[in-house]
Amino acid sequence: MVNIVLFEPEIPQNTGNIMRTCSVFEMKLHLVEPFGFILDDKHLKRSGLDYRKEMEYVVYPDWEHFIRDKKGQFVYFTRYALKSFEECVFDKNQDIYLVFGKESTGIDKKILKEHLDECYRIPMRKDARSLNLSNCVAIGAYECLRQIGFGDLSPREYIKGEDFLLKC
Repeated sequence: MVNIVLFEPEIPQNTGNIMRTCSVFEMKLHLVEPFGFILDDKHLKRSGLDYRKEMEYVVYPDWEHFIRDKKGQFVYFTRYALKSFEECVFDKNQDIYLVFGKESTGIDKKILKEHLDECYRIPMRKDARSLNLSNCVAIGAYECLRQIGFGDLSPREYIKGEDFLLKC
């Protein structure tokens, strides 16, 4: 199973968008407190739409509670990584955890320092600070799924039908 981990997210719209991404990609979301917002309908409804009801997420009071008893491949996304994301190889034979940090400062540097070999940077313009968090999650999630196969995800239009454009 592919899991998305948000370390102390601050912006509800990003978290809502990421919930939508997790829903459509059938990924579990792990949210590590503290948050920069209240986790409720008022803050997440617009960005998460009704997808929030169709996805699984778990809230942890801190990093230690999250990491306890977790086994699998951990991939930490940070602009400070020594390796480019293109070097990351995902192992479909174990649980995969894609870890992303809070919008202002990223993942705690102590955590990153303990996992330098699992830290990756998404290539971008050298004078840019960062990409939007929900965009980073979408990039990481898609590449992970591409490498391990898309499982039961549909490659065809199901709701309106494969021949939708032919009927226009």
